[in-house]
Amino acid sequence: MNTEAEKPSQPLIELRGVSKQFGTHQILRDISLTVQQGETLVLIGESGCGKSVTMKLIMGLLNPTQGTVLWNGKSLSERSEHELTQDRLRFGYLFQGAALFDSLSVFENVAFGLRQNSAMSDHYIQLIVHERIQEVGLPVSVCDKKPAELSGGMKKRVGLARALAMTPEIILYDEPTTGLDPIMSDVINSLIQQTRLRMPVTSIVVTHDMTTVRKVADRIVMLYPLSRLDDDEPQIVFEGTADEAFASTDSRVSQFVRGEARERMQELMVG
Repeated sequence: MNTEAEKPSQPLIELRGVSKQFGTHQILRDISLTVQQGETLVLIGESGCGKSVTMKLIMGLLNPTQGTVLWNGKSLSERSEHELTQDRLRFGYLFQGAALFDSLSVFENVAFGLRQNSAMSDHYIQLIVHERIQEVGLPVSVCDKKPAELSGGMKKRVGLARALAMTPEIILYDEPTTGLDPIMSDVINSLIQQTRLRMPVTSIVVTHDMTTVRKVADRIVMLYPLSRLDDDEPQIVFEGTADEAFASTDSRVSQFVRGEARERMQELMVG
């Protein structure tokens, strides 16, 4: 038996016993999870359960109150500020609202990271920007427009083009389909899939959209609000595939993935 071949690879990203507290308000408690290279991990859970905070901890934008965040097996606390800055260039981030710079054109938005973090010539930057814009299904002519001239779906696609411009190893998607109609949501979900097929990329997606979960997730982690848990209950209430989530007998999981509010409405009426 080849035990070496069976040995799991080192996680690209790992959280070990991570807790996060702001003043007296605790958001995360003893979270441990891994992200393997090349997979698409989807974080789900109610608003306020700590999904976005988890994303910021993963990127090193926040420090844990307790526990350790590791990239490639090395703790972020062991890295210098210069190392952290350089390593963050491996990440691309699609913000919930796209977060485009209103005063810049689409071209300058997508080129922003390249201009700030590389010594590329203007000609090469133009080639990359045009390539990324076309990869997200937009015509090159959109480059001259300002964000105010774009629809919500177009802004999301420009935001994705900007995230892809630096050829990241890891892409974080924060509610990528929020505010979009079903057709445009499917476009964004398809682009997430295509990006993974086109590039050797690892993806972490925060979403409430079960269509997105079904379409892009290799693995799901569901967080639960601490305010609704006893002190000895784990905050991660589910980890598995989309099919396993929909088949779960845990009412917290099944009600969330199926959008069933009956129990919650009863709680609100009692309260």
